[in-house]
Amino acid sequence: MTAPPGVVDSQGDDAAVIERSWHEPDRFRVIYDRYFPEIYRYVAGRLGRDVADDVAAETFLAAFRKRDRFDPARGAVRPWLFGIATNLVGQYRRDESRRFAALARLGGDLPSGGHEDRVAARVTAEGVRPRLARALGTLPEGDRDALLLVALGGLGYEEVAQALEIPAGTVGSRLTRVRKKLREALGGTDPTSTKEETHG
Repeated sequence: MTAPPGVVDSQGDDAAVIERSWHEPDRFRVIYDRYFPEIYRYVAGRLGRDVADDVAAETFLAAFRKRDRFDPARGAVRPWLFGIATNLVGQYRRDESRRFAALARLGGDLPSGGHEDRVAARVTAEGVRPRLARALGTLPEGDRDALLLVALGGLGYEEVAQALEIPAGTVGSRLTRVRKKLREALGGTDPTSTKEETHG
């Protein structure tokens, strides 16, 4: 799997940086600089910018504190960080659910550039925002985490499996189940598929 733009695709390099940071803590800054923008975008997409700075910073503080327990044999640094961020997002589940409920009530007339607008734009086409938000709000937590790690975090199935510490087959099952639920809620539209061909 290729890394997203701006991400160095070198598990060994990341692991070596973390190992060096055991004795030279300042080395951990490389990991922070490399991955903070992605973690911030993911958290902001789920919780809004109001808390994204704090949660993203907490993610790296937790990773720094646990860096001596990072095991490269279990996966890469990037999904490990997304797993920590997802666990921290879990502390804000009620806020996230309220956000989806508010979006569902607001309908299609959202101010452009708002949090809900950005989330909906990443996951679906313009016309299904309220129904999508309602459907996302009713998903079981594990299913929602898997979907949003893919949709907002840009992780592949293997990375989601590493982030959530579940088998890759479970990720596939969850996403299949989520797609079915979302299609039903949206009258047959699959918000997880690529919509580029409909814009041309």
